[in-house]
Amino acid sequence: MNWEDTKEQNNFRAAVQNFIKDRLPQYYREKSKKPAGTALQADENGIQYHEDWQHDLALGSDEAKKGAKEWAEALAENGWSAPHWPKEYGGGGLSSMEQFIFKQELALNGAPLVGGSGVAMLGPTLIHHGTEEQKKEFLPKTLNGDILWAQGYSEPGAGSDLASLQTRAVKDGDNYIVNGQKIWTSQGHKATWFFMLVRTDPEAPKHRGITFVLADTRENGVEVRPLISGGWEHATNESFYTDVKIPISRRVGEENRGWYVGMTLLDYERSNITGAVELKKDIQSLIKFLKTEEGVKKSTVKDRASVKNKIVDHFIEAEVLNNFAMRIISMQAADQIPNYEASTSKVFGASVQQQLQQTGMKTFGLYAQIWDSLSKWAPMNARFTQNSVHSISRTIAGGTNEIQRNIIATRGLGLPRG
Repeated sequence: MNWEDTKEQNNFRAAVQNFIKDRLPQYYREKSKKPAGTALQADENGIQYHEDWQHDLALGSDEAKKGAKEWAEALAENGWSAPHWPKEYGGGGLSSMEQFIFKQELALNGAPLVGGSGVAMLGPTLIHHGTEEQKKEFLPKTLNGDILWAQGYSEPGAGSDLASLQTRAVKDGDNYIVNGQKIWTSQGHKATWFFMLVRTDPEAPKHRGITFVLADTRENGVEVRPLISGGWEHATNESFYTDVKIPISRRVGEENRGWYVGMTLLDYERSNITGAVELKKDIQSLIKFLKTEEGVKKSTVKDRASVKNKIVDHFIEAEVLNNFAMRIISMQAADQIPNYEASTSKVFGASVQQQLQQTGMKTFGLYAQIWDSLSKWAPMNARFTQNSVHSISRTIAGGTNEIQRNIIATRGLGLPRG
C-alpha cells in the first residue's frame, strides 16, 4: 500500500482541485460551511435544510436547483458526473485510483457527487446487462438529471435476507403486472423512476425466481409514502404497487435472473474515502469550536480530560478509517476485488461515526438537549445532537453490522458458518 501520489496522480489531483476552485457554484460553497443534517436558514418560506444533490435538483429552492444543475453540467464536461463509467457512455473512464482521488477532493471541498444511485448503481448495471435501446433511452437522461432514480429492493419481510422478496410480477401480453410493497426506498420521494427486483417465479428457489425491472413512479398504481425517522427526517419511504403495468421491454437481463443483475455493481470504488474525510472534518471542526469563547462556555462537561482523550481517540480512528480506504483502493488498483476488507471498513466507519456524535453530545452537557439548529443556544448548530439520531441507521443501512461481521468471520478469518 502506497500512501504517496505518483507524479501522474499528483497532476490529476491538482487538476481536480483547480476544477473545483473554478467551477463549484457559489450555492455549494456557502452550503459546505454548514454541516449535513442541520438547517441552513429560516425565511418567509420556512426552514431550509441541508440536503443532498438529488434533493436540491428535484425539490430544492430555485437557487438550489440552479446550483445543482450548474454543477452537474460542469462535471459532465469531463465525464465526471459518472467518473467510473466508460467514456463511450458519457463517463470519465477513470481508474480506481483516480476515482479515489476525485471523491477525496470533492469531500474535502464540500462538493457533492451527482446522479445518486442512478449513476452509482443503475448506470453500470445497464452498461453491463442492458439492451442498446435501454442504454440509449436511460443513460443520457440519467447523466443530465432528467431522470432521478431510487432503488426498490428491500421489503417488510426481506431486508438482510433480500432474496425472500415477494413483490409479484405476472406476465400479461407485453407487460408485467406488478403488485406488492417495498420499504426503505431511499430517495423515493425525489425519484422519477425506480429500478426494482420483483418475483416472477414463486416456485423457483428464491434466488432464481427474481427479475430486474425499471418502473416509472408516475405510472398509475404506484404510491410513495414517507417514512419519518426519529430525527424528523424524511430520507426514506415505503412504496406500494397495485396492478402496475411495466412493459417487458423495461426488464434488464433475463427473466428470473434478476438477482445476478441486481448484484452487478461495476463501480468497485467502495473505499468509503468520503466517510473518512467527513469524519476527520467533523473532529477538526469540534476542536476548532472548543477553542472559541463560545465553545469554552458551552462545553460544560465536568471531566474535560476524558473528553479530550476521546477526541484524540476519534482522531486516531479517523486515520485508521483512512487507511482502510487506502487498503481497499490499493487492492482495486492491483485488479483485486475487496470482499471482507470492504465489510471491515463499513463496520468500523459506521461505529466510529456513531461514537463521535455521542462524544460531541457529552462535551456540551445540557446544551446538547437543544435540537433546533437555528437556536442561538445550540452549540455548532446542534450538529452532534441531530447527527446522534441520524447516525443510528448507519449500522443497519447497506447491510447490518451483524451481516458484515459474518462476512468478516467466514471470508476473512476462515471461520466455519454457524
